[in-house]
Amino acid sequence: MMKRISFFAYGCFAYLVFLGTFLYAIAFVGGFAVPARLDGPPRGPLASSLMIDAALLTVFAVQHSVMARRWFKAWWTTIVPKEIERSTYVLFASLALMLLFWQWRPLGGIVWSVENTAVAAILWTLFAAGWGLVLVVTFLINHFDLFGLRQVWYALVGTPSPKVTFTTPGPYRFVRHPLYFGFLLAFWMTPTMTLTHLVFAVATTAYIVLAIQFEERDLVAEHGAAYETYRRRVPMLVPGR
Repeated sequence: MMKRISFFAYGCFAYLVFLGTFLYAIAFVGGFAVPARLDGPPRGPLASSLMIDAALLTVFAVQHSVMARRWFKAWWTTIVPKEIERSTYVLFASLALMLLFWQWRPLGGIVWSVENTAVAAILWTLFAAGWGLVLVVTFLINHFDLFGLRQVWYALVGTPSPKVTFTTPGPYRFVRHPLYFGFLLAFWMTPTMTLTHLVFAVATTAYIVLAIQFEERDLVAEHGAAYETYRRRVPMLVPGR
């Protein structure tokens, strides 16, 4: 029983760390309310700052993609108990983001700056809508399974965790990856696009497009013809394409 309680406590801890990191990420990208921000005056030479930022983004991308792959999970769960595998993934992702927040190097420079108040308000609204969409979509596809709480809860009560079925609720009828679409809105919709922000937005967009390729291979392997049919019928990221 103590083992199951410790798994549950660990899962709750990992979830709370994620929640704090997610809220910090909104302020970090938006440039408000937190000491470490995406934009700001340069903190060093452009070349070295770019290399550091690229390394930080690579650490997150590798962790986020490799630890999510089926082959890695099969090996990883020989070391980490299956019940807390997802919570461990969530915790490691949060730590990778914390490292990015801590060591990020702003580059300075303005690419564009919107002076019109109404247009700026629209861009901020889309920024907020992007983050809101990300959060809403996690609940549509089972928020607590995605972040490991469902697994540790079933472990606590001693019941096998039911398999999550393939469904296409709400925005999934228009694009296959509305969660990633929300991130694209959050990263690109800004009244002031600095060189730093542009590098961040381009790099994360490239990662999202690449990550989808790996993710969809796993989805086809897990759901077979149902996902293949869905993939042919619904566009990847841009509604109506």
